[in-house]
Amino acid sequence: MKKLRPIIWLAAACAFLTAPACTAVPPADKTEAPTTLTISENEIQVPAAGIENKTLTISAPSRPLVSGVPDWITWQDGVFDKYKSTCTVSVAPNTAYKSREAEITVTAGALSKTVRISQAAAQRPAPGPDPDPATENAQQLAERLGLGWNMGNQFDGYYNGSWAGAKEGYPDECVWQPGEGDEYKATQDTFDGVRAAGFTSVRIPVSWLKMIGPAPNYKIDNTWMERIYEVVGYAHTAGLNVIINTHHDENHGADNTYQWLDIKNAAKNSKLNETIKAEITAVWTQIAERFKDCGGWLIMEGFNELNDGGWGWSEEFKADPTKQCNILNEWNQVFVDAVRATGGKNATRWLAVPTYAANPEYTTYLTLPADPAGKTILAVHFYDPSDYTIGEKQYTDWGHTGAAGKKASWGNEDHVRQVFGKLKTNYLDKGIPVYLGEFGCSMRKRSESRAWSFYKYYMEYVVKAAKTYGLPCFLWDNGAAGAGQEQHGYIHHGTGACIGNAREVIDVMYKAWNNSDASYTLQSVYDNAPSY
Repeated sequence: MKKLRPIIWLAAACAFLTAPACTAVPPADKTEAPTTLTISENEIQVPAAGIENKTLTISAPSRPLVSGVPDWITWQDGVFDKYKSTCTVSVAPNTAYKSREAEITVTAGALSKTVRISQAAAQRPAPGPDPDPATENAQQLAERLGLGWNMGNQFDGYYNGSWAGAKEGYPDECVWQPGEGDEYKATQDTFDGVRAAGFTSVRIPVSWLKMIGPAPNYKIDNTWMERIYEVVGYAHTAGLNVIINTHHDENHGADNTYQWLDIKNAAKNSKLNETIKAEITAVWTQIAERFKDCGGWLIMEGFNELNDGGWGWSEEFKADPTKQCNILNEWNQVFVDAVRATGGKNATRWLAVPTYAANPEYTTYLTLPADPAGKTILAVHFYDPSDYTIGEKQYTDWGHTGAAGKKASWGNEDHVRQVFGKLKTNYLDKGIPVYLGEFGCSMRKRSESRAWSFYKYYMEYVVKAAKTYGLPCFLWDNGAAGAGQEQHGYIHHGTGACIGNAREVIDVMYKAWNNSDASYTLQSVYDNAPSY
């Protein structure tokens, strides 16, 4: 038997090797690697509402890598199998009134392709119903204007000083902004950003100066007028109320003639006063005619802070305040008469007139102009105490919890209540609206917790007091970023984005004006003042 085993084994092996082909195991499936990178879609159009889980198929010789995905797009890689990958793309809703685009790069080794995703802008709501000043009372106007914002050092800026050369006396949109390039030019985005931040109104200070031609016509430069009109339109499109004025046309003792609103010398020279009144009539007639088609959302403010340069402290003014204040009363009347004479919507438009130096303490000398429409607003400014808000001392503290030596010697909370209370009693309660055309405080450093806490407290208290007493208030914003004297930058004047730590302060002010919870009062703000 042992001798037969090799023969049997050999026979079995031969039988196996000669088995029919249909019983063989098929070879493994092999896909040939592509030599190119392909994507099922290279251009994707997305509605403002966004999309979820859109499928893209990528074919590549190696696993593809993706870069350049912004935070509003979610890109989910799929399994890479047989040189293919199926990915999903989701795009968040676009709430901005501006389209956006992203270019996403897909690479596989040395190969590269781009996927461009374009998303439509959000649908901008139409501005609300046009307010009718003829049927609006002081309280309703205050509620409509609400918390406002100044586009300061923008259209009121002008070339001044020895560096100006031949441009001296000419207004320029960006000359007082941090950069003179297009980066700081006002855009629709600017006012969309202002509205999104929580403001409901804007004051656009305007200097006219050498943009005004010679007597007797005093023709305003058309390009300058049209640019102001364009920017006012941006603000209205964003759903904001708007105030425009004459700003640095007033002469505070400067040795020039282009700052033509010279109250000091007009009080001494009746002929000069008549010349200035003729120019006021000509200038405001032109402005009123150009903006005649604008609805009740536009307010015209005759002047800014008219004074002789002493802000009420000059010896000449103190000797007899009535001399200059009576001139201001005359000018306010000329302004109202000029605008009303143009008719149309200007016949009942709200018009604002200031006190001397826009100081609420000088209402004593103010005579409101005779207005056939009865639609005159009192405009004042509030920067008390100036040693804390805008002066060189830049104290760290303010209010009843502030420490002696670290705060101004006057201007605590009781002063705020006293000033605002008088305005309410003497004007609002008599049906005459009042607004704070400017208020604010130089920005403090957030890293210095004590100064930052008191700064926020001041802003909250003033706005809450303004709301309590029915005074719409307009934050002064000169575009200057950072902290320190005259640093009042909150919103970038070109982009509408918040600057630095400004968002935190804006939120405090927004709360102060808009929070109507019964437990949140002026007293509760006072009770929660910083304590160190």
